[in-house]
Amino acid sequence: MKKKVKRKIIKIDEDLCNGCGLCIPACPEMALQIVDTPKGPKARLVKELYCDGLGACLGNCPTGALTIEEREAEPYDDEATIERIKKVAPDMLEKHIQHMKEHQEQHLEHSHSEHQMNFVSGCPGSRIVSWGESKNEQKEEVEKESVSNIKSELRQWPIQLMLVNPQAPYFQNADLLIAADCVPFAFANFHSEFLKGKSLIIGCPKLDDAEFYKEKLTELFKNSKIKSITVVNMEVPCCFGLQHIVKEAIKNSKKKIPYCEVVVSIKGEILESEV
Repeated sequence: MKKKVKRKIIKIDEDLCNGCGLCIPACPEMALQIVDTPKGPKARLVKELYCDGLGACLGNCPTGALTIEEREAEPYDDEATIERIKKVAPDMLEKHIQHMKEHQEQHLEHSHSEHQMNFVSGCPGSRIVSWGESKNEQKEEVEKESVSNIKSELRQWPIQLMLVNPQAPYFQNADLLIAADCVPFAFANFHSEFLKGKSLIIGCPKLDDAEFYKEKLTELFKNSKIKSITVVNMEVPCCFGLQHIVKEAIKNSKKKIPYCEVVVSIKGEILESEV
Protein backbone atom coordinates (compact mmCIF):
# COMPACT_ATOMS: atom_id res chain seq x y z
CA MET A 1 0.00 0.00 0.00
CA LYS A 2 1.32 3.40 -0.97
CA LYS A 3 1.79 6.12 1.60
CA LYS A 4 -1.43 8.06 2.09
CA VAL A 5 -1.63 11.70 1.08
CA LYS A 6 -4.16 14.45 1.71
CA ARG A 7 -6.28 14.79 -1.40
CA LYS A 8 -9.84 15.04 -2.67
CA ILE A 9 -11.79 11.81 -2.93
CA ILE A 10 -15.40 10.66 -3.20
CA LYS A 11 -17.53 10.45 -0.05
CA ILE A 12 -20.70 8.34 0.06
CA ASP A 13 -23.48 9.08 2.53
CA GLU A 14 -24.99 5.63 3.08
CA ASP A 15 -28.10 7.11 4.69
CA LEU A 16 -28.88 8.93 1.44
CA CYS A 17 -27.69 6.23 -0.97
CA ASN A 18 -30.58 4.14 -2.29
CA GLY A 19 -28.41 1.71 -4.26
CA CYS A 20 -29.79 2.81 -7.64
CA GLY A 21 -26.38 2.34 -9.30
CA LEU A 22 -26.58 5.41 -11.56
CA CYS A 23 -23.15 6.48 -10.31
CA ILE A 24 -21.46 3.32 -11.59
CA PRO A 25 -21.44 4.05 -15.36
CA ALA A 26 -20.88 7.75 -14.63
CA CYS A 27 -17.46 7.01 -13.10
CA PRO A 28 -14.83 6.76 -15.89
CA GLU A 29 -12.50 4.94 -13.48
CA MET A 30 -15.08 2.29 -12.48
CA ALA A 31 -14.14 3.09 -8.88
CA LEU A 32 -17.61 2.43 -7.47
CA GLN A 33 -19.65 -0.71 -6.95
CA ILE A 34 -22.99 -1.65 -5.39
CA VAL A 35 -22.75 -3.99 -2.40
CA ASP A 36 -25.35 -5.59 -0.16
CA THR A 37 -25.38 -4.17 3.36
CA PRO A 38 -27.70 -4.58 6.36
CA LYS A 39 -29.37 -1.37 5.16
CA GLY A 40 -29.83 -2.72 1.65
CA PRO A 41 -27.80 -2.15 -1.56
CA LYS A 42 -25.33 0.73 -1.21
CA ALA A 43 -22.63 2.32 -3.37
CA ARG A 44 -19.11 1.75 -2.10
CA LEU A 45 -15.63 2.78 -3.22
CA VAL A 46 -13.79 -0.30 -4.53
CA LYS A 47 -10.35 1.08 -3.62
CA GLU A 48 -9.14 4.57 -2.85
CA LEU A 49 -6.45 4.37 -5.54
CA TYR A 50 -9.12 4.00 -8.28
CA CYS A 51 -10.84 7.31 -7.44
CA ASP A 52 -9.28 10.38 -9.03
CA GLY A 53 -11.37 12.78 -6.93
CA LEU A 54 -12.62 14.75 -9.93
CA GLY A 55 -16.27 14.01 -9.20
CA ALA A 56 -17.60 12.97 -12.62
CA CYS A 57 -20.20 10.82 -10.82
CA LEU A 58 -21.69 13.56 -8.62
CA GLY A 59 -24.38 14.88 -10.93
CA ASN A 60 -25.76 11.40 -11.60
CA CYS A 61 -26.78 10.73 -8.00
CA PRO A 62 -30.53 11.43 -7.60
CA THR A 63 -30.34 11.64 -3.80
CA GLY A 64 -27.20 13.77 -3.36
CA ALA A 65 -25.41 10.94 -1.54
CA LEU A 66 -22.13 11.62 -3.35
CA THR A 67 -19.85 14.49 -2.42
CA ILE A 68 -16.14 15.23 -2.56
CA GLU A 69 -14.15 15.48 0.65
CA GLU A 70 -10.50 16.18 1.34
CA ARG A 71 -8.81 13.59 3.56
CA GLU A 72 -5.88 11.20 3.90
CA ALA A 73 -6.15 8.57 1.17
CA GLU A 74 -4.07 6.41 -1.12
CA PRO A 75 -2.87 8.43 -4.13
CA TYR A 76 -4.70 7.89 -7.40
CA ASP A 77 -3.05 5.17 -9.53
CA ASP A 78 -3.98 5.40 -13.19
CA GLU A 79 -2.11 2.26 -14.25
CA ALA A 80 -3.98 0.16 -11.71
CA THR A 81 -7.22 1.86 -12.73
CA ILE A 82 -6.73 0.99 -16.39
CA GLU A 83 -6.03 -2.64 -15.49
CA ARG A 84 -9.25 -2.74 -13.48
CA ILE A 85 -11.26 -1.22 -16.34
CA LYS A 86 -9.86 -3.79 -18.77
CA LYS A 87 -11.04 -6.58 -16.49
CA VAL A 88 -14.45 -5.39 -15.33
CA ALA A 89 -15.67 -3.03 -18.09
CA PRO A 90 -13.44 -2.91 -21.18
CA ASP A 91 -16.11 -0.93 -23.04
CA MET A 92 -15.46 1.93 -20.57
CA LEU A 93 -11.78 2.23 -21.51
CA GLU A 94 -12.40 4.78 -24.26
CA LYS A 95 -14.49 6.90 -21.91
CA HIS A 96 -11.69 6.78 -19.33
CA ILE A 97 -9.08 7.81 -21.90
CA GLN A 98 -11.22 10.76 -22.97
CA HIS A 99 -11.70 11.70 -19.32
CA MET A 100 -7.91 11.61 -18.89
CA LYS A 101 -7.41 13.95 -21.84
CA GLU A 102 -9.95 16.42 -20.50
CA HIS A 103 -8.29 16.48 -17.09
CA GLN A 104 -4.66 15.98 -18.03
CA GLU A 105 -3.27 18.65 -15.69
CA GLN A 106 -5.20 17.38 -12.67
CA HIS A 107 -4.20 13.77 -13.33
CA LEU A 108 -0.54 14.74 -13.66
CA GLU A 109 -0.74 16.36 -10.25
CA HIS A 110 -2.21 13.14 -8.84
CA SER A 111 0.50 10.99 -10.37
CA HIS A 112 3.64 13.05 -10.00
CA SER A 113 3.19 15.49 -7.15
CA GLU A 114 1.74 13.72 -4.11
CA HIS A 115 2.72 16.57 -1.82
CA GLN A 116 0.54 18.99 -3.85
CA MET A 117 -2.73 17.07 -3.70
CA ASN A 118 -4.87 19.93 -2.40
CA PHE A 119 -5.55 21.35 -5.87
CA VAL A 120 -9.05 22.51 -6.74
CA SER A 121 -10.54 19.51 -8.49
CA GLY A 122 -13.29 19.53 -11.06
CA CYS A 123 -15.61 17.18 -12.90
CA PRO A 124 -16.61 17.78 -16.52
CA GLY A 125 -17.08 21.40 -15.42
CA SER A 126 -13.29 21.76 -15.11
CA ARG A 127 -12.66 21.03 -18.78
CA ILE A 128 -10.84 23.95 -20.38
CA VAL A 129 -13.13 25.63 -22.91
CA SER A 130 -12.97 29.04 -24.57
CA TRP A 131 -15.00 30.83 -27.18
CA GLY A 132 -14.33 34.15 -28.81
CA GLU A 133 -16.33 36.92 -30.36
CA SER A 134 -15.81 39.02 -33.44
CA LYS A 135 -14.32 42.51 -33.31
CA ASN A 136 -17.71 43.94 -34.33
CA GLU A 137 -19.41 42.14 -31.44
CA GLN A 138 -16.77 43.44 -29.04
CA LYS A 139 -17.23 46.97 -30.35
CA GLU A 140 -21.02 46.80 -30.04
CA GLU A 141 -20.72 45.53 -26.47
CA VAL A 142 -18.38 48.37 -25.50
CA GLU A 143 -20.78 50.90 -27.00
CA LYS A 144 -23.70 49.42 -25.05
CA GLU A 145 -21.77 49.47 -21.79
CA SER A 146 -20.70 53.08 -22.31
CA VAL A 147 -24.34 54.27 -22.35
CA SER A 148 -25.63 51.89 -19.69
CA ASN A 149 -25.76 52.33 -15.95
CA ILE A 150 -26.73 48.90 -14.63
CA LYS A 151 -28.23 48.92 -11.15
CA SER A 152 -27.38 46.21 -8.67
CA GLU A 153 -30.39 44.31 -7.35
CA LEU A 154 -28.53 42.94 -4.32
CA ARG A 155 -30.50 43.72 -1.16
CA GLN A 156 -28.49 42.12 1.65
CA TRP A 157 -25.10 40.97 2.93
CA PRO A 158 -23.54 38.44 3.42
CA ILE A 159 -24.67 36.16 0.61
CA GLN A 160 -22.35 33.12 0.89
CA LEU A 161 -24.15 30.22 2.53
CA MET A 162 -21.21 29.53 4.83
CA LEU A 163 -21.63 33.04 6.24
CA VAL A 164 -25.33 33.89 6.21
CA ASN A 165 -27.34 33.93 9.43
CA PRO A 166 -30.48 31.76 9.12
CA GLN A 167 -32.18 34.15 11.55
CA ALA A 168 -31.45 37.24 9.44
CA PRO A 169 -34.55 39.47 9.07
CA TYR A 170 -34.18 39.77 5.30
CA PHE A 171 -35.15 36.11 4.93
CA GLN A 172 -38.55 36.61 6.57
CA ASN A 173 -41.36 36.50 4.00
CA ALA A 174 -38.74 36.51 1.25
CA ASP A 175 -38.63 35.12 -2.23
CA LEU A 176 -35.29 33.33 -1.98
CA LEU A 177 -32.76 32.86 -4.78
CA ILE A 178 -30.16 30.14 -4.19
CA ALA A 179 -27.50 30.27 -6.88
CA ALA A 180 -24.35 28.31 -7.61
CA ASP A 181 -21.57 30.83 -7.25
CA CYS A 182 -20.46 30.54 -10.90
CA VAL A 183 -23.87 31.52 -12.26
CA PRO A 184 -23.54 35.34 -11.97
CA PHE A 185 -20.32 35.19 -13.99
CA ALA A 186 -21.86 33.09 -16.76
CA PHE A 187 -25.29 34.69 -16.98
CA ALA A 188 -25.04 38.36 -17.95
CA ASN A 189 -28.56 39.35 -16.87
CA PHE A 190 -28.33 37.68 -13.47
CA HIS A 191 -29.42 40.78 -11.53
CA SER A 192 -32.38 41.75 -13.70
CA GLU A 193 -33.64 38.27 -14.56
CA PHE A 194 -32.99 36.29 -11.38
CA LEU A 195 -32.07 38.50 -8.43
CA LYS A 196 -34.53 41.42 -8.64
CA GLY A 197 -36.87 41.40 -5.65
CA LYS A 198 -35.25 38.38 -4.01
CA SER A 199 -32.97 37.62 -1.10
CA LEU A 200 -29.81 35.84 -2.24
CA ILE A 201 -27.71 32.89 -1.12
CA ILE A 202 -24.79 31.55 -3.13
CA GLY A 203 -22.70 28.41 -2.68
CA CYS A 204 -20.70 25.68 -4.39
CA PRO A 205 -22.00 22.13 -3.80
CA LYS A 206 -18.67 20.65 -4.90
CA LEU A 207 -16.09 22.68 -2.99
CA ASP A 208 -17.99 23.35 0.24
CA ASP A 209 -19.52 21.13 2.92
CA ALA A 210 -22.80 19.75 1.54
CA GLU A 211 -24.02 18.49 4.91
CA PHE A 212 -23.39 21.88 6.50
CA TYR A 213 -25.31 23.50 3.65
CA LYS A 214 -28.23 21.16 4.16
CA GLU A 215 -28.40 21.72 7.92
CA LYS A 216 -28.18 25.49 7.58
CA LEU A 217 -30.84 25.68 4.89
CA THR A 218 -33.11 23.39 6.91
CA GLU A 219 -32.84 25.77 9.87
CA LEU A 220 -33.49 28.75 7.61
CA PHE A 221 -36.59 27.18 6.05
CA LYS A 222 -37.95 26.18 9.47
CA ASN A 223 -37.57 29.63 11.01
CA SER A 224 -38.33 31.95 8.10
CA LYS A 225 -41.59 32.25 6.22
CA ILE A 226 -40.01 31.77 2.81
CA LYS A 227 -42.54 32.54 0.07
CA SER A 228 -40.68 30.83 -2.77
CA ILE A 229 -37.32 29.29 -3.64
CA THR A 230 -35.53 29.51 -6.97
CA VAL A 231 -32.40 27.43 -7.47
CA VAL A 232 -30.08 28.38 -10.34
CA ASN A 233 -27.12 26.15 -11.12
CA MET A 234 -24.68 25.56 -13.97
CA GLU A 235 -25.01 22.74 -16.50
CA VAL A 236 -21.92 20.85 -15.25
CA PRO A 237 -22.83 17.61 -13.42
CA CYS A 238 -21.44 18.41 -9.98
CA CYS A 239 -23.43 21.66 -9.85
CA PHE A 240 -26.72 19.73 -9.76
CA GLY A 241 -25.80 18.81 -6.21
CA LEU A 242 -27.20 22.21 -5.22
CA GLN A 243 -30.67 21.09 -6.30
CA HIS A 244 -30.39 17.93 -4.19
CA ILE A 245 -29.23 19.88 -1.13
CA VAL A 246 -32.08 22.40 -1.32
CA LYS A 247 -34.73 19.73 -1.91
CA GLU A 248 -33.49 17.71 1.06
CA ALA A 249 -33.50 20.82 3.24
CA ILE A 250 -37.10 21.62 2.24
CA LYS A 251 -38.07 18.04 3.03
CA ASN A 252 -36.31 18.14 6.41
CA SER A 253 -37.94 21.45 7.30
CA LYS A 254 -41.38 19.90 6.75
CA LYS A 255 -42.47 23.08 4.99
CA LYS A 256 -44.33 23.35 1.70
CA ILE A 257 -42.47 26.03 -0.23
CA PRO A 258 -43.01 26.77 -3.94
CA TYR A 259 -39.86 25.63 -5.72
CA CYS A 260 -38.34 26.39 -9.12
CA GLU A 261 -35.02 25.41 -10.66
CA VAL A 262 -33.10 26.86 -13.61
CA VAL A 263 -30.03 25.46 -15.39
CA VAL A 264 -27.56 27.82 -17.08
CA SER A 265 -24.98 26.79 -19.68
CA ILE A 266 -21.31 27.74 -19.43
CA LYS A 267 -21.97 30.09 -22.35
CA GLY A 268 -24.59 31.97 -20.38
CA GLU A 269 -27.78 30.55 -21.85
CA ILE A 270 -30.81 29.20 -19.98
CA LEU A 271 -30.96 25.51 -20.84
CA GLU A 272 -34.01 24.54 -18.82
CA SER A 273 -36.40 25.93 -16.29
CA GLU A 274 -38.68 23.79 -14.16
CA VAL A 275 -41.26 24.76 -11.57
